[in-house]
Amino acid sequence: MFLTYLLRELSNRRKQTVVIAAGMALAIALVIVVSGVAAGVRNAQSSVLESVYGVGTDVTITQTAEPGADGGGPGQQFAFGSGDGTTTDDGSTEVAQSTLSAARGTATFASSALATVEGVDGVSAATATLSLENSSFSGTLPDFSQGAGGAGTDGTTGDGTGTDTDTDGTNDTDGTDGTDSGTQPAPPTGGADGAGGSAFDVDQFSVTGLDPSAAAVGPLTSASLVDGRTLAADDAGTDVVVLDQTWATSAELAVGDTLTIGGTDFTVVGIVASTSSDAATASDAYVPLDTAQALSGLTDQISDVYVTAASASGVDALKTDVQAALPDATVSTQSDLASSVSGSLTTASDLIGKLGTWLSVIVLAAAFLIAILFTVSGVGRRTREFGTLKAIGWSNARITRQVAGESLVQGLVGGVVGVAAGLVGLLVVNLVAPTLSAAATTTAAGPGGPGAAADAGGAAAAGGGGFGQQVAAATTDVVLHAPVTISVVLLAVGLAVVGGLLAGAVGGWRASRLRPAEALRSVA
Repeated sequence: MFLTYLLRELSNRRKQTVVIAAGMALAIALVIVVSGVAAGVRNAQSSVLESVYGVGTDVTITQTAEPGADGGGPGQQFAFGSGDGTTTDDGSTEVAQSTLSAARGTATFASSALATVEGVDGVSAATATLSLENSSFSGTLPDFSQGAGGAGTDGTTGDGTGTDTDTDGTNDTDGTDGTDSGTQPAPPTGGADGAGGSAFDVDQFSVTGLDPSAAAVGPLTSASLVDGRTLAADDAGTDVVVLDQTWATSAELAVGDTLTIGGTDFTVVGIVASTSSDAATASDAYVPLDTAQALSGLTDQISDVYVTAASASGVDALKTDVQAALPDATVSTQSDLASSVSGSLTTASDLIGKLGTWLSVIVLAAAFLIAILFTVSGVGRRTREFGTLKAIGWSNARITRQVAGESLVQGLVGGVVGVAAGLVGLLVVNLVAPTLSAAATTTAAGPGGPGAAADAGGAAAAGGGGFGQQVAAATTDVVLHAPVTISVVLLAVGLAVVGGLLAGAVGGWRASRLRPAEALRSVA
């Protein structure tokens, strides 16, 4: 009886059913699309962070660089002695130097901090790294010996006894008056342009020293092997290097080639690429940690500690405990690090966070209101019907259940249509695959990019303020993928049920207040 009456009433009031279901469907579809896109933005943000900090890194530990210390002072210095360099046939000198030091803007601290972190409760895995910058300086100096004194008119070095020109215009040969033509210095010869000029090339790339036996956490956990092999436990203390694919391509290096780092030749044993779409890894080159410490002179020093928490729910508590154990350190979680992600990805995140959520709430509230108003309006038009039902013995509870059942079915129909529309919307987003730009900001040193050339004007040393601090990161193009999750679908269906029950409760309460006498007066 209940179902028969319910289906008949829904069929007789198709317009009301369509309007209520359509409003509910629109709200549910919007909730699904916004939730899916928001999840896609979060995943994209995580992929950018993973390319920099490593998969599974919950907490990172660093120290703030103090001005004038640990990379916070003046730029990298290059100094050449009188015997340095190689003399060429034209008398010029070719010089080159490679140094390895802590990256500007970073601070190093004692490696004993790693043991302290590993002793904190809630730590599943931890590893330490050392962030360095390799700077290579090369160029050609002209032959300055020609500037010590020119040749006289007789082919000997001018000594004041050559032909002079008096101030009165007559010529002497005693050298007592006038200016000795032999004292005029000749310009330097050779050099980059053959006329005494000089040019220098400065090339920089980032180097990360890491524990080759640590595979559970760290920068290389977010990289996939492209060629060769990755670092192994027995590589400790050896001169081997693994390169980022993007940088290796630009430097024209392959497995088996030799790369000079800090004046030492390293053998390229592997090429890796970020698991994130079109992203670079955290560094250009990766070497064993102890080798990096020895070459840079930073023995028993590290710059970062990467930590994986034993439980995802315990990350905040772990951060507090680590901060207490290392009060001078800067402890950051991945949510903290997310603030460093910039580009259109941040714009999309802000848009969804500030507009999408509120838009979904407003539309959902409007759908609920429409369902309630139409249900109450329908009850008002059915005064005679409900009065007659009461006259033949229907109780208030039965009438309330009938109205609530009709509204619940309308809400469920809207929910089903809304879920289908929402899934289609997510499919469209994934087919369009909008590309967002993102970069995780890092601080590094640099002269303006690898291979930058400068005219040093014949100077034999470079450094000082020429190497300024840069805030930079490789821009990553992230393809937005909006995932479909069961929890979101169940939430949408639940909202549809709530909307139907809410409208039915209000409408049923209104119907239960009608009296049989009203029906008789309506019939009369």
